Amino acid sequence: MVNVPRLVVAAPASGSGKTTVATGLMAAFSERGLTVSPHKVGPDYIDPGYHALAVSGDGRARPGRNLDAYMCGPGLIGPLFAHGAAGCDLAVVEGVMGLYDGASGQGELASTAQVSKLLRAPVVLVVDASSQSRSVAALVHGFASWDPEVRIGGVILNKVATDRHERLLRDALDESGVPVMGVLRRTEQVGTPSRHLGLVPVAERRAEAMAAMRELAGRVRAGCDLTALLALARSAPPLDTRAWEAGAEWREAGDAAEGAGPVASAASVASSVPVASARRGRPVIAMAGGSAFTFSYAEHTELLTAAGADVVPFDPLRDEQLPEGTRGLVIGGGFPEVYAPELSANEPLRKAVAELAYSGAPVAAECAGLLYLARSLDGRPMCGVLDADARMSGRLTLGYREAVAVGDSALARAGTRVRGHEFHRTVLEPGAGDAPAWGVVHPERRVEGFVRQGVHASYLHTHWAAAPEMARRFVERCSDG
Repeated sequence: MVNVPRLVVAAPASGSGKTTVATGLMAAFSERGLTVSPHKVGPDYIDPGYHALAVSGDGRARPGRNLDAYMCGPGLIGPLFAHGAAGCDLAVVEGVMGLYDGASGQGELASTAQVSKLLRAPVVLVVDASSQSRSVAALVHGFASWDPEVRIGGVILNKVATDRHERLLRDALDESGVPVMGVLRRTEQVGTPSRHLGLVPVAERRAEAMAAMRELAGRVRAGCDLTALLALARSAPPLDTRAWEAGAEWREAGDAAEGAGPVASAASVASSVPVASARRGRPVIAMAGGSAFTFSYAEHTELLTAAGADVVPFDPLRDEQLPEGTRGLVIGGGFPEVYAPELSANEPLRKAVAELAYSGAPVAAECAGLLYLARSLDGRPMCGVLDADARMSGRLTLGYREAVAVGDSALARAGTRVRGHEFHRTVLEPGAGDAPAWGVVHPERRVEGFVRQGVHASYLHTHWAAAPEMARRFVERCSDG
């Protein structure tokens, strides 16, 4: 049983201010001395960076974690939450889009509402009140009554103009039965600049982000009833779940399953891959980071470590060589297009990455990593591992995908099925090699990505907690080199 007090911060629609409120609450409660666990519904990589910054006041690093019922499945939401929130006084979960918006055409799947129900967590609804008065009561009533299993425990009114406007809103909501737990005035946006894929990541502007976080905490502290919000969080009932643990499937299955034939579940597939750690030493896996490569799930590092590897971060903008003893390389998502000149100018590292790839060492690259391995990005030389060229485009590619591994690779066996997410404004030509990484089967059918020797490169972001056999297989291939 998990008994962590918890709140879900949701909104009727995107742009209502839930990121401001959720991040401000995390920071304000952390300033009170509470250990706060930050979470984000959906595949967003950028908001969790701000969440992690908001809860770092005690000097301890606690990553922002994602809860994605599409990529990981509803059954993993509780365990992943319990894993992230272990030992915390409070968990704050920021929702995605509107409260009831989920995966396109699949009902409530991956919606904030679904996650709130899976966590048995009360919801605080952030409402943009800038263009309404009495109508706010009808809006809140509609959201509160739409699904009886979703418990909306309070409202925070955002972008309120004047004292008179606030009185009108409060008077209207008195009849709704949903208490007002905060009022934020209409002011200039706190300094959190955006660009083509959302907010600018924390890693690119840490000092400014710290200042913005202090301002957010002060604004929320002044405008919200933190005592009432904490009481609401503490009203959440115990959650009957078992915390996710990296590598637990492998230890439970044991090595007796080595050499087993193809199986369907993630746990059983994982158990068929030999353990790399005790028998052969711990291979070093380099993980790209810094300002250009900020998109990564914390569970990926945890899984690689549990599978027997030493994960060593490096910054392709600054480091001219890979970490000493590198046997494998992971390059996640980010904004290489913003830093193309600097990445291109670091020729020693580009050559080191190419040499590692040509040696047959395992390389897993997603989205930004795919672009970095290409011949060029917006006309600037990259690592040249893939016979493809990338460029920025005006079109946003965004959405969930279902895919299957076309052939064997360092990351997946042929036939492995995954659910992932695409999120980019770049185009790669060609979009797939002679040996593609994935065959996308939903929402359209196509092949994409590249498999070449040990390289697996694709636009598709995946969450390895849903397919832990991929991390274990990758570490095993690193140990075989």
